[in-house]
Amino acid sequence: MASTCPNCGKKLHFWNIKAECSACGVSIPNFDWEARLEEDNRNAEKAFGVFNRTLSRMAYSMWGTKLRIARLVLTFLPAVGFILPWSNIKGTGSSFVLSILAFDGSKSLIDFFKAFFGDVGLFTTTMGMEGYGGPVTLGVIGYFLFLLSALFIVIAFFMVLIRCKNSKTKTTIVFDVLSVAASVAAVICFTVGGQRGADLGAFSFGGNAALAPSGSIGWGYFVALLLLLVATGMNIAVVKAPAKSDEQLENERLARVAAKEEKERLAEEKRELERVQAAKKAQEEEKAKVEEAKRKLAAKAEKRKNKK
Repeated sequence: MASTCPNCGKKLHFWNIKAECSACGVSIPNFDWEARLEEDNRNAEKAFGVFNRTLSRMAYSMWGTKLRIARLVLTFLPAVGFILPWSNIKGTGSSFVLSILAFDGSKSLIDFFKAFFGDVGLFTTTMGMEGYGGPVTLGVIGYFLFLLSALFIVIAFFMVLIRCKNSKTKTTIVFDVLSVAASVAAVICFTVGGQRGADLGAFSFGGNAALAPSGSIGWGYFVALLLLLVATGMNIAVVKAPAKSDEQLENERLARVAAKEEKERLAEEKRELERVQAAKKAQEEEKAKVEEAKRKLAAKAEKRKNKK
């Protein structure tokens, strides 16, 4: 696609390699450079203003108030609850715990995924044999719902950062509620799976045999659920709390900038005054030294005169 001369409008082709237009002789790169420079300055100021407003909004949304600082901490804190035991399937031989980690020798989420992805066919075959309603099926569903609950709470935390330009976004609340719902479903499935295993007397979970199993809710789930509910309530409180507008934030930013510049100006004036005073003091000291030298010379001259 051919360009045109900005002055006369003549079409320019790829063979027009000279800086000057062949029709009117104007320098194309330098044509109306002052106007283009002013336009570039206006565009830069506009972009810089948008950037500053965005930063102000992000900072305010994340830690602009004490409530928002608490929200930032409490939205991440529920992640700690996922290392606690939510539900247990205790049995002779092998035991299983609904948790990322296990500290008592039970099989945890990590062990489950190693076994599951190591031999998916074994799990699917066992689930089919029990009619997709037995302890293995419910245990697998429980583990995946547990992982989904953890994923939702992580997304909720990052939504605080991603959606920070909207200080009243409800996205975090949605993912908090989804995390709570997934956690409840996970605990129910896992615990009921253990109880159904107890009815059978024994079952094999991915090659790990559990004899005389029993399912129960772990104490860690109540702690984790409390953390999840607190995070949800904190996000609701942030949404309902009054928020500053972009204009208010921009005015506060400009006020901070003005205060900083005034502080720097006063500091510079103070330094300049100190430099002037130091120079004046040096001059006075030099003058005093000269006067003292003159006085001594006059005294010596007077002394020699008296001797004569």
